[in-house]
Amino acid sequence: MAIDINLQQLGLEFGSGAAIGGIIGFAAKKVAKLIAVLVGLELALFKFLESRGILTVDWEQLTAGFVQASQDAAGGAPPSWLQTILSTLSVSAGFTGGFMLGFRRG
Repeated sequence: MAIDINLQQLGLEFGSGAAIGGIIGFAAKKVAKLIAVLVGLELALFKFLESRGILTVDWEQLTAGFVQASQDAAGGAPPSWLQTILSTLSVSAGFTGGFMLGFRRG
């Protein structure tokens, strides 16, 4: 199995992946903060309405949905194709590095 590696193409893929990852990481942190605030406000509103007798919330069922979603996400096994990994390694490594930097700076 002969692998032809073009270093210029590899660097271009890594750099573009890092730039895109940085932008997406920065935006993801801002969106995650906004979602956290909205979910917190929603839960506070549920608790307030429940204390007034306007709404009845089944808190056990609500948290069971979160547990089930996390179990479903962890259940799938990733494909083990060597060629797929090798073809996306440079872009994904750059993207991951850029995403982490953008998320940390955001």
